[in-house]
Amino acid sequence: MNEYVWPDITLGLKAEFEASFTPAMMQHYAELSGDFNPLHVDAEYAQGHGFAGPVVFGLMVSSLYSRLVGMYLPGKYALLQGIDIDFNTPSYADQVLKVSGEVSYLNEAYRRFEIRARIRNVEGKTASKATIRVGFHGENVGS
Repeated sequence: MNEYVWPDITLGLKAEFEASFTPAMMQHYAELSGDFNPLHVDAEYAQGHGFAGPVVFGLMVSSLYSRLVGMYLPGKYALLQGIDIDFNTPSYADQVLKVSGEVSYLNEAYRRFEIRARIRNVEGKTASKATIRVGFHGENVGS
């Protein structure tokens, strides 16, 4: 886990990692969210409607943005303040996803910044893109 503080954050600072979701994780998410839409939990239904298999829940994929902020950019002292998300291409279980983010805006007065982020599949297609607004918590805002 990174421990960036405000002086460490610069335009162009980047982070990236890879992740995937298993069918068991998708089942757990369905149970936690209460969303049992067959597009996400029924392979036959999903394939019958033009998908390669059950589609990973969009907000499950988006949870990777939380990991980006909470673990990588800035990490320990992160305070996620907002996310604007677009979904572009479906993601599937066991598909490797590459998450990347880059600091694209700094607000010195409020010590907040924005990350331009993207999640791509192994074919390089964009599964999701987002603008993430981030601040800091605790005494580490201006360290």
